[in-house]
Amino acid sequence: MIQKDLELEQKWQKLLKKLEISIGKKPSDLKSVLFLIGVQELGKGARDFTKEEKRDLIHIAICKVLSLSGFYKLEGIDESGWPHWKVQKKLPHFDILDQEKLLKMHIIEYFEREINF
Repeated sequence: MIQKDLELEQKWQKLLKKLEISIGKKPSDLKSVLFLIGVQELGKGARDFTKEEKRDLIHIAICKVLSLSGFYKLEGIDESGWPHWKVQKKLPHFDILDQEKLLKMHIIEYFEREINF
């Protein structure tokens, strides 16, 4: 278990370094990376977002990365161009550290599969 956690953390740090090179600034935390994914998935480019839009972008990112394991499915795009997701299967109940690990694993997979990072 400790070895897997160490491998995950090494992959995570490698991803953060690649993002730093790509965008010119190292994301400060998990939410920052989720925000970047949300902006990518929205597909409207970088701009100023309201506090509510930032929250929605993080939600989009969580749904997108967890869709890689079938937890969510894209339901459609609304008239404003925002994606909407539907729960496909219930997430297991995890403590906060396990939730973070699950998200990190899926984010790494997202960048490998979707962005070819």
